[in-house]
Amino acid sequence: MTELTTYEQVGDVALIIMDDGKANAFGPPMIAAVDAMLDRAADDAKAVVLTGRPGIFSGGFDLNVIRGGDATQARAQALGGARLMMRLYGWPQPLVVAASGHAIALGAFCVLAGDHRLGADGEFRIGLNEVAIGATLPPFAWLLAKERLSKRYLTQATLTAKMYEPNGACDAGFLDEVVAADELRNVALERAAQLAELDANAYAGMKQGLRGESIDAVLAGLEG
Repeated sequence: MTELTTYEQVGDVALIIMDDGKANAFGPPMIAAVDAMLDRAADDAKAVVLTGRPGIFSGGFDLNVIRGGDATQARAQALGGARLMMRLYGWPQPLVVAASGHAIALGAFCVLAGDHRLGADGEFRIGLNEVAIGATLPPFAWLLAKERLSKRYLTQATLTAKMYEPNGACDAGFLDEVVAADELRNVALERAAQLAELDANAYAGMKQGLRGESIDAVLAGLEG
């Protein structure tokens, strides 16, 4: 089986690249693969960059699992995805998410979970299409949308399933910065290295203070 993620240590930064050869869907195998790479980064790195292959960051949850008729597997995927997003959002190290292309649904929420969020310039779509496909947002998704998206765009981005090109996504609050596609890797590593120079304990403590209570509430709801 082809590896779904690759790990590269660049100085103090762990570079995690998702690539399933398709849409980088967050099915159970991809969720487990990213979790494993985070475990490694916790021991070896001071900051993390999470990205995808050129042209695609992630298309969201694996629709084959959702539509496959196995309720147990579908629920496991939903819970696993929620826990991973909350793990990323509360990750104690600096986390740079570099959207290397399209970022749809859970892919867009994964972008929202980053401390600094980059997007590759190009004809890519970033956004939340849940309403368009007849779905509503679970609590972890509402948390990320409300805390990270611009209030001016929150209704448009969630209720109308609007897709944004990278510069529009930056204005809406999905991204902090748009860079040329061929510069994305280097800029992401540079931003992560800069953040890694900050005091690690203070960084982790500040993030916990900002996000910990909300994350704990979401996770408690999942356990219930």
